[in-house]
Amino acid sequence: MKARRRALAFLYGMVCHGLFILAVSVMVRGLLRGMENGLGRLEGTGALIGNAFLLAQFPLLHSLLLGRRGRRVLTRLAPADLGPTLAPTTYALIAALQISITFLLWSPSGILLWRPQGTLEILHRTAFVGAWIFLGKALFDAGLGLQTGWIGWTSAWRGRTLRYPDLPRTGLFARCRQPIYLGFALILWTGPVWTLDHLALALAWSIYCGLGPLHKERSFLAMYGEAFAAYRSRTPYLFPRLLP
Repeated sequence: MKARRRALAFLYGMVCHGLFILAVSVMVRGLLRGMENGLGRLEGTGALIGNAFLLAQFPLLHSLLLGRRGRRVLTRLAPADLGPTLAPTTYALIAALQISITFLLWSPSGILLWRPQGTLEILHRTAFVGAWIFLGKALFDAGLGLQTGWIGWTSAWRGRTLRYPDLPRTGLFARCRQPIYLGFALILWTGPVWTLDHLALALAWSIYCGLGPLHKERSFLAMYGEAFAAYRSRTPYLFPRLLP
């Protein structure tokens, strides 16, 4: 029984982290090339429908799984005795899979809007790297183990009770309540090559970055009560407070 639990936990962990690496890789490559390297071959109306589905599936499912019903679904996606413990790993695995699918299966329009050259290209690429550093810092401040699914499968591996990190309120979270979503949006807007595809992706997912956390914060209010209410009252939502 112990060997089975460990084997399943390890399998979930390796698949999760492998997909996480894949998602980051295809996202970096896709945004650097303006979404021109998607493997989708749909054209015309088919491309519009297919790409619209790819744009919608990430924010819709990502938000759904953050809710109470979504958490119940997550616990059913692993063997019953491990489902609750593996839930963070399963959530991160699904999110990474969704991002990977979006960039890999995208059908490029071939419509180039702008490609910076010379100094402008260097500035754009520098901003792109900076946005990734900002996102990495936000993930670290939120608890990297939770964000990458590490705490789920390692708790199952060790046979320990899953312990979620406390409400993040330090680092970038002392400046704004949603630095992860802000960092994600910055990555979308600093990719250097602008095609119609890149613009559609940046607009659609940035709207989600602005509105999606409202659903998450309702869950936080239910979980943390007055502690989150007090934090929310003194901390900006998305745009960081620059001064202490």
